[in-house]
Amino acid sequence: MMTESQLDGLVRQLFDGIEFTREPAGLYDPLRYMIAIGGKRIRPLLCLTTYSFYSDTFGEGILSPATALEVFHSFTLLHDDIMDRSPLRRGMPTVWKKWNEDTAILSGDVMLIDAYQRIAKAPRAVMDRVLELFSRTAAQVCDGQQYDMDFESETEVPMEDYNKMIGLKTAVLLACSAEMGALIGGAGEAECEALYRYGYGLGMAFQVADDYLDAFGDEKVFGKPIGGDIVNCKKSWLTVRTMEKTADKDGFLAAFALPADTPEQQAAKIAAVKEIYLQNGVDADAKGEIVRFTEQAMQAVSGIGLGSLKLEVLHRFAEKLVGRAK
Repeated sequence: MMTESQLDGLVRQLFDGIEFTREPAGLYDPLRYMIAIGGKRIRPLLCLTTYSFYSDTFGEGILSPATALEVFHSFTLLHDDIMDRSPLRRGMPTVWKKWNEDTAILSGDVMLIDAYQRIAKAPRAVMDRVLELFSRTAAQVCDGQQYDMDFESETEVPMEDYNKMIGLKTAVLLACSAEMGALIGGAGEAECEALYRYGYGLGMAFQVADDYLDAFGDEKVFGKPIGGDIVNCKKSWLTVRTMEKTADKDGFLAAFALPADTPEQQAAKIAAVKEIYLQNGVDADAKGEIVRFTEQAMQAVSGIGLGSLKLEVLHRFAEKLVGRAK
């Protein structure tokens, strides 16, 4: 089994050497830009990690599908940034800000096509299952994004509905990544299903952590402006939980509706909303939920015979992913 540092190095090599069609530059430069500004590459890394539990041979049959997961994720981010009006991604201008919205839409479409081309290089013996898993996941991510947009017009969103949305928008792609590596590596059905549940639980923890860090994180570490969800009146785990707990819903909604047209207004709005979060203890609640989802992820794989070494690898993977918010 490859060590974690070896897998990290392999992922770096994959994306240092990734290539896209050269022309027309106006279409493909944004793809190269999205990949170049980096990210944690957690989806391909998780895919290669679970694959390494079952195989030591790292050829195109696993490397191309693993790369596809990141290309697909980048496609979703490229389009999400347009819908969220986000000016920064990983501390850099988003594609729609650097180029324009039309370019970002079309380049995102090409990224999706590129992802499928890479998925198509999975081993023939498991191609049908890999393609079905990836296609189902891609559709679910779009479902999740639509629910997310629908919530923007809702005054109050039940936590059950919010968790369903983040399960679709975020968790299923990590679940897909975990299962895909095991599937291509030759794992049995029970192991594949358990690793899917591990990835799903981890994805839920990751999204709650992301929501928490959007309000309480360090901008230099988080990679985008703190308080973006608040400024854009975007529902997050924190807002949903606050509406569940607060005795003054009208007061919270008034703070959430404050204008944010200038930097001064934005700072005032962020401060007002965060103060209500703190008064209702939802910052601590979010941390507790991150722990709960992480424990669910580990429970999913605790009884499938992976052994202590592989379980420890999965535990460390989870801690690296969400530990900064705990």
